[in-house]
Amino acid sequence: MNTNSVFSNSQNLYERDFHLWVKTNTQLLKNHRFHEVDWQNLIEELDSMGKREKRELKSRLIVLIEHLLKLKYWETERAANARVWRITAIEQRRQMQLLLEDSPSLETLLPNLFPDCYQKARQDTFQKYQLPENQFPSDPAFDVKEALNSDFLIE
Repeated sequence: MNTNSVFSNSQNLYERDFHLWVKTNTQLLKNHRFHEVDWQNLIEELDSMGKREKRELKSRLIVLIEHLLKLKYWETERAANARVWRITAIEQRRQMQLLLEDSPSLETLLPNLFPDCYQKARQDTFQKYQLPENQFPSDPAFDVKEALNSDFLIE
């Protein structure tokens, strides 16, 4: 079979039926038929997978920080909402823990991601609840280790 037609068929398959493309390329790799693998799309998918995990980690960290800020600083609403905020913080920590168990190397990114995630969480909370910008400190009031600590701000 002409390798150009195999490559072309594999690329077309990628566009037509992603699931079948994955199964086909997995089988090609298992059978050591490397010359038939759709390398271009495979490389893009692998790169995308790594970005997706990092994006999920950031998203969960932002939500966690948002709820920790509310628990720590929003006194007027704490009595009425603390339970829901704690539940959300616990769930985000659990999901981050599971993500880090599957991809431990993501943990090394946390110290660098934390300051930006803190600012995004702070800004999101201001916008969602129409709070004054001085409601929460502009510099992080806790660090990433505290944020991930299951006992931090969970009475």
